[in-house]
Amino acid sequence: MASTGIEPVFRASETLVLSIVLRSHFIAFLAQSYKLCCFLWKRKLSLPPYRGVEQMVARWAHNPKVACSSHVPATKLKSRYTCRLFLFLQLYTLMTHKAGYVNIIGRPNVGKSTLMNHWVGEKLSIISPKAQTTRHRILGIVNDDEHQVVFSDTPGIIFDPANKLHITMNAAVDESLEDADVVVFISEVGEKPETLAPILEKLQKINTPKILLLNKVDVSNQEEATEKLQAWQATEMFEACYPISALQGLGTAAPLQFIFSKLPENPPYFPKDQLTDRSERFFVSEIIREKIFHNYQKEIPYSIQVEIDEFKEQPEINKIRAIIYAERESQKAILIGNKGEALKKIGIEARKDIEILVGKKVFLELFVKVKDKWRNDTQTLKRFGY
Repeated sequence: MASTGIEPVFRASETLVLSIVLRSHFIAFLAQSYKLCCFLWKRKLSLPPYRGVEQMVARWAHNPKVACSSHVPATKLKSRYTCRLFLFLQLYTLMTHKAGYVNIIGRPNVGKSTLMNHWVGEKLSIISPKAQTTRHRILGIVNDDEHQVVFSDTPGIIFDPANKLHITMNAAVDESLEDADVVVFISEVGEKPETLAPILEKLQKINTPKILLLNKVDVSNQEEATEKLQAWQATEMFEACYPISALQGLGTAAPLQFIFSKLPENPPYFPKDQLTDRSERFFVSEIIREKIFHNYQKEIPYSIQVEIDEFKEQPEINKIRAIIYAERESQKAILIGNKGEALKKIGIEARKDIEILVGKKVFLELFVKVKDKWRNDTQTLKRFGY
């Protein structure tokens, strides 16, 4: 049928009308949000901690200094009308902000901690060549103006747990799959998809966006890495697959941009200058445990737990007393060493890193005690934070 030339005009008119309608709805939404800010400002309501855009707006309206602290000094806001306008602009910005939890999972010693440390730009998770170095979920936060990514470094998945500690570590991984907005699964070139069936079964049960990172390509040849990447792509489980080297920082920019694109629209969950949810005490205990992993062999690193017994902050120096728990008397003797030399070495190495962490001098005392079979004691595990 021949065109009359009228259809394009109608289509253009419909597009124009639709554009006007959508724009008017958007403006009406902003106007209502502005009225909400004004109303809350006038009422000065006492509000609970916020979660989401509406609660954040209400909290800001209740306390204008909070709203202004990150961008505009409160002293420059001469009138409440200026503050209202500022709140209005902040709301507009939040409408396009993305934030979410991105959980990193995989087998032990595949590079999960190394990757998160690289993305965050700080050493948050301890690292050693030995497997099962990470025992807790540790959050690392990456921010830019439009995004906040809350990475979660998880313990390596253990197929045959030997004690309650291993079971607790696996439970932390299962929990991370439930609360993730994006799941990053890391494998290394030496692993085959068919050998990871227990993990893949769990991944298939969730609808969360998933990406695969094939790590350690820098220590393999290109042909082997390409073959393994194609094998993972053939599973059709992941929205994207990337070859990377977490240690060298190679190929890590592209998956980060992909993660940005998959985040849901949310306000920041944490202040923009915050890097983690863990305390200094936690990181001090992890530094001591890392030195034990580097200096002892066989079962010693896996059978110890470090607890901070005292943490006194003073103007010139911090005084820290830590207790290293072993499971047997023979392990205690090995940890202490001949005339205490082994334990002294651990203290010297740990103190250097702790001083970098806290930014001042540290007096560190280490003691070794025996806690029989603590890895199978539910109450002790809870006490240690598992």
